[in-house]
Amino acid sequence: MSYETILLGIADGVATITLNRPEEMNGLNAQMRLEITHALRHAPERARAVVLTGTGGAFCAGQDLGDARGVPGSEIERILREEYEPMLQALADCAVPTIAAVNGTAAGAGASLALSADIVIASESARFIEAFARIGLIPDAGATYWLPRQIGLPRAMGAALLAEPVSARQAEAWGMIWQAVPDAEFDAVVRARAATLAAGPTTAYRLIRQAMHASASNDLAAQLDLEARLQGEAAATRDFREGVLAFHEKRPPRYEGR
Repeated sequence: MSYETILLGIADGVATITLNRPEEMNGLNAQMRLEITHALRHAPERARAVVLTGTGGAFCAGQDLGDARGVPGSEIERILREEYEPMLQALADCAVPTIAAVNGTAAGAGASLALSADIVIASESARFIEAFARIGLIPDAGATYWLPRQIGLPRAMGAALLAEPVSARQAEAWGMIWQAVPDAEFDAVVRARAATLAAGPTTAYRLIRQAMHASASNDLAAQLDLEARLQGEAAATRDFREGVLAFHEKRPPRYEGR
């Protein structure tokens, strides 16, 4: 598939998906949603980590409102079900770890997209805005799932009802994101984090993500059972054997992949 609204680059085991509609603050239209979904499904075939970021001064302004002007409610529901859900599910199900490198404003569905990644790193100048209430809508694209889990119901409710910007530093303090870094260091930090993931034990990463996501709906007994089963799977990998050997030989491990 050729891409018109995103850029895809793969180097040193890292696939970088860059939203590339800077004139629209990387607003999501139908073509971009399709291309992001395709890239997330296929980039891991050639990479061991994925970075999602934006061009220009924004990460993603959310739904391109020009693309949705005059669209009836039934069509908005269809778009969410048939275009947003596959994109977000592709991010959640990605075969390798994902980083949202939030280089600027992440608003509406753009914030939801960022917060759906495994790790979120934001530049200090970035901000997150649950802007839906400003135009008479509810948070969507997974926002009502992720926000209460990440920052608790009181803060999630305030962010949604007041629709006020949350700075990167505030998001870090709340536990909404992993890390806020000075703008001048942002690219280097993202590269270093992505390189660490690309060099790591891919199967273990996949199982960690599976266990973490399952914990939201499991009771303790079910989670302990899941941990035992997944740990057995991890312990049967070549990566585990290499990790133990490297520990005893006092050298960095050389993981080979899935």
